[in-house]
Amino acid sequence: MSTSTQSDSAAKKDVTKLQRAIVDGLEDVKAQDIQVFNTEHLSPLFERVIVASGTSNRQTKALASSVRDAVKKAGFAVPRHEGEENGEWIIVDCGQCVVHIMQPMIRQYYRLEEIWGDKPVRLKLAGAKPAKIFASEDASAEAKPAKKAAAKKTAAAVDGKTVVKKAAAKKSAEKSVDAKADKAPAVKKPAAKKPAAKKAAAVKTVVVKPTAPRGGVKKAAAKKA
Repeated sequence: MSTSTQSDSAAKKDVTKLQRAIVDGLEDVKAQDIQVFNTEHLSPLFERVIVASGTSNRQTKALASSVRDAVKKAGFAVPRHEGEENGEWIIVDCGQCVVHIMQPMIRQYYRLEEIWGDKPVRLKLAGAKPAKIFASEDASAEAKPAKKAAAKKTAAAVDGKTVVKKAAAKKSAEKSVDAKADKAPAVKKPAAKKPAAKKAAAVKTVVVKPTAPRGGVKKAAAKKA
């Protein structure tokens, strides 16, 4: 009985060690959304299913290679692999653990988490927590109105600033015009020209008395005498 217990404990340690080696190999190449599931109750062939994402064929192939190296370095047999030709979905069979390295679209389509995800295993990741790339449809639907509201708010703020700026510019222009009007010298209106006085032309009537010839005067005087 004690021997059986010891063997079970050793087997669990081996599984935990193998699981850690695989996760370390995935983290070395920055795998996204690493998930580990306990499948002892679902299949007698393996005890863990590990799912991770790579964003390109090149990354998924690099992840598979890194897992193989990490497992071998931890002292386990070199694992077998399938699907490395196209790189969309690579399976690395490590015996007690099966690793599925998938591109996001393939992973979202097949949803292995729904098949094997009854008992997720908590992990302590060595690096920073990777960002999840599979947002739910509800979250996406909620994000769209929020983005639209933010865009409207930004537009309203911009319009408000524009209106304020225009009003300030208008007010400033009016002040400038008023200031210039105050500083400008008063323009003297030209004095109205007085109408020229009509000069009364004094017309002097000159009476010219005819001058009689001397001879005629004498005759007239003699006649008068």
